[in-house]
Amino acid sequence: MQTESREQLLITNLKAIIALVIVVIFIFLVFFRNNFFQSTYLLKSFGELSVDPEIAFNNDKPTFLEFYAEWCEVCKEMAPKVSLLKEEYEKDINFVFLNVDNQKWDKYIRKFDVNGIPQINLFDRKGNLISTFIGKQEELTIRDSIDQLDNKAKYKKEIFNNEFSKIKENQNYVLNPRSHG
Repeated sequence: MQTESREQLLITNLKAIIALVIVVIFIFLVFFRNNFFQSTYLLKSFGELSVDPEIAFNNDKPTFLEFYAEWCEVCKEMAPKVSLLKEEYEKDINFVFLNVDNQKWDKYIRKFDVNGIPQINLFDRKGNLISTFIGKQEELTIRDSIDQLDNKAKYKKEIFNNEFSKIKENQNYVLNPRSHG
């Protein structure tokens, strides 16, 4: 009889512990969901709130152009840093975000030879390409290049980092920039 009551007590305690763990996980997810999903949300909002590239290249302001994809882990990692830069500079600089999975942007993907993402291109007021960043970058590196845009730099700088996402193969179009990389 004692063993039956012990087993019953163990089962009751085990059920209580499992219920407590489930409640703790649920509360954790509720309170910290923004931390888990913030980067994906930022990427989606970048695309939705982006300046049209044609307007950006013709309004006499420097332009920050980022090629990204919502599935790109490096893009997600950099999204909070890019968001800070956008908040700080958006009055003086056009911010354009083009999702490489959107066929609408093929012209720009080809024009700027995008094979890895994220790729950030910085343009001066006249639309001249000044800097290209491919892969994961430090915020300070990008910030320094943005600050140099008004210094009339006459050279093109390319900065590569091995941490980048290759553009996924597009099954519908065999010969385009998304089909290799």
